[in-house]
Amino acid sequence: MKIHEYQAKQLFKQYGVPVPNGEAADSADQAFTVAERLGYPCVIKAQVHAGGRGKAGGVKLAKNSEEARKYANEIVGMQLISHQTGPEGKLVRKVLVEKGLAIARELYMAIIVDREGGMPVIMASTEGGMEIEEVAAKTPHLITKVHIHPSAGLSACYQRQLAFNLKLTPTQQKPFFKLIQDLFRLFLEKDASLVEINPLIVTTTDEIIALDGKINFDDNGLFRHPDIVEMRDIHEEEPLEVEASKYDLNYIKLDGNIGCMVNGAGLAMATMDIIKYYGGEPANFLDVGGGTSEGRVKEAFKILLADPNTRAVFVNIFGGIVRTDIVARGIVNAVKDMELKVPIVIRLVGTNEEEGRKIIRESGMNVVAEVNLPDAARKVVELAKGA
Repeated sequence: MKIHEYQAKQLFKQYGVPVPNGEAADSADQAFTVAERLGYPCVIKAQVHAGGRGKAGGVKLAKNSEEARKYANEIVGMQLISHQTGPEGKLVRKVLVEKGLAIARELYMAIIVDREGGMPVIMASTEGGMEIEEVAAKTPHLITKVHIHPSAGLSACYQRQLAFNLKLTPTQQKPFFKLIQDLFRLFLEKDASLVEINPLIVTTTDEIIALDGKINFDDNGLFRHPDIVEMRDIHEEEPLEVEASKYDLNYIKLDGNIGCMVNGAGLAMATMDIIKYYGGEPANFLDVGGGTSEGRVKEAFKILLADPNTRAVFVNIFGGIVRTDIVARGIVNAVKDMELKVPIVIRLVGTNEEEGRKIIRESGMNVVAEVNLPDAARKVVELAKGA
């Protein structure tokens, strides 16, 4: 789960991480009022779940009242298009207005989960303000990575190593050590998967301040954090993904035209791979789970057909825990409630597969039934292309 920058900074403040004085605003008039109260210069920042806001015109420095009103009117309500939003962009419904600061240096700081190493890793760089992917590609030696072993924790030697590589002076190191300790505590206590500050600034008075803030959370830990769940902004999420979450379906929308319904993440990945192998493009990742119900299958099928890009549907179910006859009934009941306009290829293998195929066969649905996976994949790709 992602949250906005202004929400990340609220958490930063709770944990003692210094941030600029600022306030979120829902309208241009409210943003202007906040700017007048903070004084100038101030920064007006679009609040969307995407990077590249500055290059897209979503971050502006206002030096006076006239510029503040102008930029507030430009940013609130704009359709912000960056390399992370896609061509459709994101509607800016809220902005963050912050007091401008005297910046001496810009640094980069992040804590993520290294899944290969099985532990958190702190990344830091002197190249703050730039996209870390660009730094990694062009100057990887400027990125310091410190893995924090669970049994060792964030020791003083790790903190000194980071400070040394960021070229902080002795005066700057003391506030930096506190900041990194507070950030790491936030990361662990809130079940975060990413805490990022870009840039982390050093001011002309040697203060260390989080000028930006980004936090992502592990969805599996959200049940422990109702306060975090309340920060969810469904306007920033794909509508079909929001709908799928209501039924505990693992759904991610993609750019292709073949809708996929599969049980199990591994089989789902393999299904998408084989579709691409035969020249097709999956429209989604959809895992209905190992112990699914007829009702969840029905809702999952409705979500697949609600995607206007879907030109064909591939149902690939291996019945281990889940019974294929339950899946078949869910599909049949879903189709009864809607007009079926796209071809469907169904592969049911495993527990109660004969009964499942019988239910599909006797339903009167116009579907293609396959048992062999390569044959099924080839067929759904052909159908999606209009064959």
